[in-house]
Amino acid sequence: MSRTVRILAAAAAALALVSACNSAARESRPGSPGSGAGLTRGVSDTSVKVGGIVSMTSAGGYSKKDTDLGARARYLRANAEGGIQGRMIDYIGAEDDGQDPGKNLAAARKLVQQDKVFAVAPMSSVTFSGADFLEQEKVPTFGWGTLPSFCGPQYIYGFNGCLVPSPGGTINQTWPEGIAKVLGGAQGKTVAIVANDSDAGKFGIRTFQQGFAAAGFKVAYAKASVPAAAVPSDWSAYVKEILGGDGGQAPDAVVSVMQTPNNIGLFTALKRAGYRGLLSDPTDYDPGLLTKDAARQALDGVYVLLQFEPFETSSPQMDRFKADIKAASGGQDVPLSMHMLTGYMSADLFVSIAQKAGRDLTLTHFQNAAQSFSDTGTLVGDRAEPKGQKDSFGCGALVRLKDGKYEVAVPFACHEPVPFT
Repeated sequence: MSRTVRILAAAAAALALVSACNSAARESRPGSPGSGAGLTRGVSDTSVKVGGIVSMTSAGGYSKKDTDLGARARYLRANAEGGIQGRMIDYIGAEDDGQDPGKNLAAARKLVQQDKVFAVAPMSSVTFSGADFLEQEKVPTFGWGTLPSFCGPQYIYGFNGCLVPSPGGTINQTWPEGIAKVLGGAQGKTVAIVANDSDAGKFGIRTFQQGFAAAGFKVAYAKASVPAAAVPSDWSAYVKEILGGDGGQAPDAVVSVMQTPNNIGLFTALKRAGYRGLLSDPTDYDPGLLTKDAARQALDGVYVLLQFEPFETSSPQMDRFKADIKAASGGQDVPLSMHMLTGYMSADLFVSIAQKAGRDLTLTHFQNAAQSFSDTGTLVGDRAEPKGQKDSFGCGALVRLKDGKYEVAVPFACHEPVPFT
């Protein structure tokens, strides 16, 4: 062997030894003080970094900013209890995507590439264009599973499961079963379902149309026809179609799969047209709405779908939620909103899985923990993964706004889901 070859071989052996030693130095045994540090994005010896994406603002004035407060409240309690296996949660707050697809993707990129977060919790918006990027970068992401991106991907989780499943999944029956109870049964009853002209709206029509039919309703009208970009100034054409959808007969119930500004416009127009049937939507459980005369009048009598325990109920879980929100608000009593709870429960599912992953918090260990995760008695019922990435957790309630106050119309309960085809 020539001198040059011997030198190169010795250098290669030395480099391999150094690399092995460095690797051994970085690899920490599970449970050791340095476990996870330096190996996983967003994880150090003492902290785990988490961010959020929330529609704080929107072109139509709709805001989900309370989602951020809900997440902060849960993380504050987790840190007060010792963090995640001794690591404090460094919640850097939520990026505002303005309900804009481009901004949603930009927010996801910023959180991963600049802020280097371990997880995104909460993600709360009507758009989730950053989903593919977060999945590709293996970022555990938690939010309200009302978009298809929460159903199927490996790293994305709905805090109450998958609500817009792919064929082969299941549909949550809380809404149709709840309305059936209010109406005294579904047989012989008709329902009209209306949504925005968007991908999410069209998917919502498809799922709820199947769900209401499975519960025994006749679906007399189901269209995603309302413009998504701006609230219509004239609802007369929509009202005419809805009230005449069943051979000229008004339906027994009108279900809106839209946000508050659209619901106010549609319900006001229906009432002015003389409609006296049941009105329902999944978004207008917000005491802040009661301070506005137009909103209070438009939503009076409306049944709102909840997929968590109503604030009006009393349970240890609800009492703890309220106490956590008060603590995060500096000791102030603030009006509770469903957005607070979506942020809180998104954070809660992340914290619960991360705790199970143990001190050695890596992406692999986190995902392994998620694959066998389950718990019971939460504000959204019993939870289990990976079931929740295909099916909803199947629980919910209906509340009704009456005389300026919300009241529980159908108590929180779990229903057997139906197959989605």
